[in-house]
Amino acid sequence: MSQRNKTTVGAFIFAILALWRTPVLTPFKLITVFLHEASHAIACILTCGKVEGIKVDANEGGATITRGGLPWIILPAGYLGSSFWGMVLVLASTDLLSARIAAACLVAALIVVLCIAKNWFLRGLCIGFLIFLGVIWALQETTKVKILRYVILFMGVMNSMFSVYDIYDDLISRRVHSSDAEKFAEICPCPCNGLMWGILWGMISFALLCASVYLGLVILAS
Repeated sequence: MSQRNKTTVGAFIFAILALWRTPVLTPFKLITVFLHEASHAIACILTCGKVEGIKVDANEGGATITRGGLPWIILPAGYLGSSFWGMVLVLASTDLLSARIAAACLVAALIVVLCIAKNWFLRGLCIGFLIFLGVIWALQETTKVKILRYVILFMGVMNSMFSVYDIYDDLISRRVHSSDAEKFAEICPCPCNGLMWGILWGMISFALLCASVYLGLVILAS
């Protein structure tokens, strides 16, 4: 396994932890919230529901307005979906072609959400990241600054770590009454409360985080 690859991933994890409560990471945290809400929307569409709008707020909160669909699939899709997308981004960073594809998919998703956004903050976030990804891609293709893969890797690691933290903060430590886990507990026939679902979802998200970092390093070393 390449020592350089280990160092890069380790440096990203250390930087994220060191800057966790600073404004530097706020845009990347908000992208995780965006992917959380987008996962709700995708689950709604896949279960024949209709997405009426998506919101992301400056306080790192968000909401997806849906009608129809299957709620026992839509509700857990947010937290688990954002963890899944984090893993996808980490794995996509292992190759330049897949990094380009991941960046293109992010651009397409941002454009779609820009059209259905319910607040100007989310519209501004989409425009800001479209510009950011456009600049990174232009540098990748026209200069010697080849950082697209590293940006996708950083976004993947950041997304995976924040989704695990978000589950702990929303569902376990504070137990927000209106959280997805509490709503899921109300409709699920299993005798589990929101805390138990939060712990289960947290374990799955943490496993996805570990798997994405491990698989990313293995692929990079091959």
